Amino acid sequence: MVTIQVKDVNYNYNGFKALKNIELTLNKGQVIGLLGPNGCGKTTLLKCISGILTPSKGDIEIGGYSLPELDNTDRARTIGYVPQAEEVNFSITVFDTILMGRKPYLGWKPSKKDLKIVRNLINQFELKDLAMRGLDELSGGQRQKVILARALAQKPKILVLDEPTNNLDIKHQIEMLNIAKKESKNDILVLIAIHDLNLAARYCDQVIIMKEGEVYAQGGPEKLNKENIEPVYQVKIKIKEIDGHKIIIPHSEQKTPHLYEEDPEKIPPTTK
Repeated sequence: MVTIQVKDVNYNYNGFKALKNIELTLNKGQVIGLLGPNGCGKTTLLKCISGILTPSKGDIEIGGYSLPELDNTDRARTIGYVPQAEEVNFSITVFDTILMGRKPYLGWKPSKKDLKIVRNLINQFELKDLAMRGLDELSGGQRQKVILARALAQKPKILVLDEPTNNLDIKHQIEMLNIAKKESKNDILVLIAIHDLNLAARYCDQVIIMKEGEVYAQGGPEKLNKENIEPVYQVKIKIKEIDGHKIIIPHSEQKTPHLYEEDPEKIPPTTK
């Protein structure tokens, strides 16, 4: 069984503690949602797990091997990483972009198997009409699908998605999450940072809620409750159930500190 074990992981940015004593055991065959407000450490944790960043302290084991023990090829065959956004500064076709995911397996030229995998992904993602288009010509939703297809071309055991639904319309959000759910059923461990609590409640088998660089709560979707959400996000919520799905609704009236409540010195002098 492929597992990720995060052991007492800390990460510091110029003295700022972005991650504090993180302990996690994550198993394959699940969509695991990483949640929390901006700046809580989600992206930093995903980059540590993907090997992009090296923890300041602690260790990450994948399948019993410490991450630094895996060379670049083994790591690329094990972990597929999709960033929040990927800048495209040059023209490259959709086909060639997905083919780049086969780099850990390529010889001096693509094999029939490599080309077949790319063609299958193009068909699966309904990208056939775009295959010869440049990546820089695509919409945000189309481009995100291509980047995900490239990661899946690696045939990874672990798929790490950093807020893949950001800036996508609801149709493309659902497409992305349906793909993630389907891949988890192929015994892939899908770890996804996600902002939308309702989508997390619907698609995630497990959730990890972070606050200020620490794990605040962990467990099944039932952990998305008032007791965890309100103190982490600093908002009041109510929870409804519609057609068997949990719906998390922020109260329409939230207390917003007045400018002068935060700093009494800013109160202007009275005039007569």
